[in-house]
Amino acid sequence: MIRLLQAVLGGLLTGGVYALIGAGLSLIFGVLRVINFAQGELVMLGMYLTWLLFTFLHLDPFVSLIVVMPVLWMLGWALEALLLDRMHGALPQNQILLTMGLGLVLSNGAMMAFTSDYRLVSTTYSSSSFMLAGVALSQPLAVSFVLTAAIATALWVFLARTDTGMAIRATAQDRDAAQLMGIDVRRMSRLAFGIGAALAGAAGALIAPTYYIFPQVGGSFTLKAFVVVVLGGLGSVVGAMLGGLIIGITESLSATYISTELKDVCVYSLFLIVLIARPGGLLGKAE
Repeated sequence: MIRLLQAVLGGLLTGGVYALIGAGLSLIFGVLRVINFAQGELVMLGMYLTWLLFTFLHLDPFVSLIVVMPVLWMLGWALEALLLDRMHGALPQNQILLTMGLGLVLSNGAMMAFTSDYRLVSTTYSSSSFMLAGVALSQPLAVSFVLTAAIATALWVFLARTDTGMAIRATAQDRDAAQLMGIDVRRMSRLAFGIGAALAGAAGALIAPTYYIFPQVGGSFTLKAFVVVVLGGLGSVVGAMLGGLIIGITESLSATYISTELKDVCVYSLFLIVLIARPGGLLGKAE
């Protein structure tokens, strides 16, 4: 029983970071109707920025959120304005190629700037743990989960309770109707992409104390985020959050009871089963 509880709680803590990445990707898709295959590379940039702040300014990785999120938001706004804005109405494969190319540029740019050496944000608590109901939990993952919950709550309040948030949701629901109602859909697109990039950067900062940092680390996060958002339902931010937690728990249970090498196989098997049963995802609608 303790082993099961350990696996579930550990999976929840890891799944919180997946949920944050997936929420950003889902928000971008909902508003722009573009799957951002560079989302993982934005996570990688957040990790490197956290490492720079920790190495040269001795800023705690969790405190670095106050710097990383605004910087990634501005980068996301600029990328949408300079690149993706020109692709509205283009063929889907062209949009996919653009974001994939952007991911390659970011990862290779990071390799030129930082080389391919592995970096590590080694804090005094990176390997610390604490006991909860007889279960040992990672301290940095627990803190990152609490911060993830706070960020997710703030995002929900912003989207549900503010005029700008409701304008973003209206743009996601029907872009043409929103424009006819006087909403600046181009501004909403840039704002949404900026928020998605900021969420990716936040995930990078939160996971930096427990992951090695290298230029190609974003690829695995992009694939995992894609699984998360499709599992939860494309365009559903709440679905992405749920999908991230499910993926985290599935990974942890698979590694505990089956094999660490087969955990990804179990995740993708679950992914296929859900798609067969519900093609639109858990909270999405099939079209």
